[in-house]
Amino acid sequence: MDVFALFSTRIAAALHVLFPELDKALLSRFVVEPPRDAGHGDISSNAAMVVAKPLGKNPREVATALAEHFKHDHDVASVEVAGPGFLNFRLADHVWQQVLRSIGSEGDNFGRSNVGAGEKVNIEYVSANPTGPMHVGHTRGAVYGDTLASLMAFTGYDVTREYYINDAGGQVEVLARSALMRYREALGEKIEIPPGFYPGDYLVPVGKALAEEFGDRLLKDDEAAVLPLVKERALAAMLELIKADLAKLGIKHDVFFSEKTLHGQGGDIDLTLQWLRDRGMVYQGRLEAPKGKTPEDWEDREQTLFRAKDYGDDTDRALIKSDGSYTYFAADIAYHRNKYLRGFNHMVNVLGADHSGYIKRLQAAVKAVSLGEAEIDVRICQLVRLLRNGEPVKMSKRSGDLVTLADVVDEVGPDATRFMLLFRRNDAAMDFDFALVKEQTRDNPVFYVQYAHARAFSVFRTAARDLPALDLSDATIKAADLGLLVHPAELELIRVLAAWPRTVAAAAVAHEPHRIAFYLHDVAAAFHAFWAKGKEDPQLRFVNVEQPKLTLARLALVDAVRQVLLNGLTLLGVSAPEELS
Repeated sequence: MDVFALFSTRIAAALHVLFPELDKALLSRFVVEPPRDAGHGDISSNAAMVVAKPLGKNPREVATALAEHFKHDHDVASVEVAGPGFLNFRLADHVWQQVLRSIGSEGDNFGRSNVGAGEKVNIEYVSANPTGPMHVGHTRGAVYGDTLASLMAFTGYDVTREYYINDAGGQVEVLARSALMRYREALGEKIEIPPGFYPGDYLVPVGKALAEEFGDRLLKDDEAAVLPLVKERALAAMLELIKADLAKLGIKHDVFFSEKTLHGQGGDIDLTLQWLRDRGMVYQGRLEAPKGKTPEDWEDREQTLFRAKDYGDDTDRALIKSDGSYTYFAADIAYHRNKYLRGFNHMVNVLGADHSGYIKRLQAAVKAVSLGEAEIDVRICQLVRLLRNGEPVKMSKRSGDLVTLADVVDEVGPDATRFMLLFRRNDAAMDFDFALVKEQTRDNPVFYVQYAHARAFSVFRTAARDLPALDLSDATIKAADLGLLVHPAELELIRVLAAWPRTVAAAAVAHEPHRIAFYLHDVAAAFHAFWAKGKEDPQLRFVNVEQPKLTLARLALVDAVRQVLLNGLTLLGVSAPEELS
């Protein structure tokens, strides 16, 4: 039961009755939300202000008519007109009791919706170069993308999780040559990895595997002849290493798309450039020198350019380098046209902090190749600074120069890693302090939320101990007399739980999974606060041996808290323990 969606429907119906001449399209443009000041009521709407001008009326006049209409609604305790025409509702207690009942009946599906209406959405995340293990810079985007995918699937979108394998660039050649050095090392040759190559120990197993399979035969051939084979083996090994690293955080993908499949004669890049040429989206021209520091890839020559400015970019973009090879952006255009041709009009790309300059060019590319039918939301995940007691963390030997995903997960666990990386907007830089994340205090957000879930189970253990004759089965809890829950503290806790469906839907539409982490922290805070009140006032304790019926009703409330925390933590990919050591 979504209280806000329920009253949105009722307000729209009331407007249709009161003003039948109103354009029906307007009935979906107003909002119903909690008021900024809780003292103004339970829900608020700007409906009167949205429809007043088309009706040729004063907003307060429309709001007054709506208020009069809702005075006869048995679910409304009171309704007031405020300011320029806001409607503020106070709901009857039984509405909140119905919400509690719906949480019990819907269980794991409470908050699930069809907001996405089955729309296909492609979420591309991680897409790290397959040249070594995942480092912490990739981890934030991996957690963000994976959680967003779960969130959107929960709200009715048809989600595809995709990883773009950058296996066609110069870095792959460097990887192959680095692996070849490790192969020679495995055969007993003493080597020193020169600057510009990959020095991490993760390539040692690749070299050993090549030595076991081929002996010294690869040394007898020309290096140019063996590099393709070494490249293939090294790429496969690195991809398996990346998948294993991601699995430590429960992160998965449905599609691994190889960049090299776009290249070659008659490949997607050739086809896309011809498609662009046929529509006048490509021309021969010369780019102006960029202002400020000149990028390394800028060339002062006539070249093949994409009319990116026509589609919202700041400048047109080069497609072919001076050596005749395609630019990275040419591959990007072809790749996103490929996505569009696979039926994705809704795309989300999760990129690192060093890719903020890609946003407009990718948006221009998608707009062009879809002729305006598709859209892309490029989400930038800002840097994570790793600390230990406020001091920067030393680098990892495993990767050569970076702290790896595995380093972080091995030390603090997947739950803390995922929750803490989501407990801040993706576009804000963050500090990740190992010492804080491992603390079992209220200052540690993941512990605070998981403790609330475990505390809910402890309430049931207390009830079983103090009221051994009381039936605590699920059926009995679900059938409890919720009409007994009328204390302001009880109703306030239910109001917090009632916000879950609206929160999860809004987070999915806005592509902001951090809202879920924030909301769960609010639920935990409300639950812990109620617990504290019970210590001060025995009448507010969850378990009251003298009032078994009230105890059952409050246990239903506790179980609802547990359910909402479970649903939210599941979306975040975080466990919900029944006990904490």
